[in-house]
Amino acid sequence: MTYPKDLIKQAIENDIANKKYNPMNDVLFKFIFGKDERKQVTIDFLNAVLDRHEAKAIKDIQFQNSEIVPLYDDDKLTRLDIFCVTENGTQIDVEVQIVDKKNMERRTLYYWSQMYLMNLAKGGKYQNLKPSITINILRYTIFPGEPAHSMYSIYNQETGRRLNEDMELHFLEVPKFQKKPVSEMTSVERWLAYFSNKLDAKEMEELAMNEAAIQTALDAAAIFMQNRQERLDYLNREMAIMDYESDKDAWIEEGKAEGEKTADRRTAMRMLAKNKSIDEILELVDLTRDEVEQLCQNRK
Repeated sequence: MTYPKDLIKQAIENDIANKKYNPMNDVLFKFIFGKDERKQVTIDFLNAVLDRHEAKAIKDIQFQNSEIVPLYDDDKLTRLDIFCVTENGTQIDVEVQIVDKKNMERRTLYYWSQMYLMNLAKGGKYQNLKPSITINILRYTIFPGEPAHSMYSIYNQETGRRLNEDMELHFLEVPKFQKKPVSEMTSVERWLAYFSNKLDAKEMEELAMNEAAIQTALDAAAIFMQNRQERLDYLNREMAIMDYESDKDAWIEEGKAEGEKTADRRTAMRMLAKNKSIDEILELVDLTRDEVEQLCQNRK
């Protein structure tokens, strides 16, 4: 079923008025987790996901340019959501994915490889390579039967021995979060609860009382919404996501036999008709920029 644009907008504005924000909206996420003035929030989140405590805990991070320049002219430019480096040189990429494009496993490997190779200049030594970590926060499920938080690396298939600690690929599958008393949650479960938006106001208050960084994140969201332009950017992003999901339901009902590629083209055409930008479309469909630009030309 598709929903009128005005109804979608009103629903989002009602949530904003009730202070029910979507922390996985990438505009808001980058405001909370990608700013120097709140880097302690990011540090606490990283330590929870990576299970770093006491002597092994991350003490400091430096945010880096989120665009990784390709090694060759025809390579794909990589844009990371949050890219930071810890005090010991470990590189970490944190990604938020709302829509399942059926490519997350390879996509995170690509991002990891781009980071890993950054420290190896031509003629450089392999010893200069630094551990690299990707953390993917997903609003969908890709590993049925796995826990909500899973980590992948390189292991010996026979003995289980890990090759080294240079690779960590983390996945937080937010829909798998199951509510429980806050006092019984682990640190990473508290962050899953925060991203899930499944808690009512009282439960969220208790969560914030038990996790200072989450309280800071909630305070930052309130500050974010006070800025007219940032609030508008958030609203437009939420509408693009809901438009996509509504259109996706429509083409599923019309016929699954068309295939995912055809469905993505139809969704892109609908978004173009609603004057969505090419960058907004690329975030929600598994098409190349050239393919979307061609669709744009065909409409003229």
